[in-house]
Amino acid sequence: MIRVQMPAHLRTLAKVVGEVSLEVEAPVTQRRLLDALEAKFPQLQGTIRDHVSKERRAYVRYFACMEDVSFAPMDAELPEDVVSGKEPFLVVGSLSGG
Repeated sequence: MIRVQMPAHLRTLAKVVGEVSLEVEAPVTQRRLLDALEAKFPQLQGTIRDHVSKERRAYVRYFACMEDVSFAPMDAELPEDVVSGKEPFLVVGSLSGG
């Protein structure tokens, strides 16, 4: 079971409290995990990835095992600690400015 933690505004949109648990078929990749997340919570479609291109939205970052995987290939396998549920996959909103 994969654990996913999201910011408050996405949890509110998905109508969940706390983290989300997902079943994802192996090999577990960012693409498969995000497909499963959007399938379970269709209201998130278009919020963390573009509807058409499926590219990550600007100002959204993905973290696995304390590492920013936002620019990693979408079909690269996620670390075993995320796959096993030991560590969560994080969807984080980022900011810019000075």
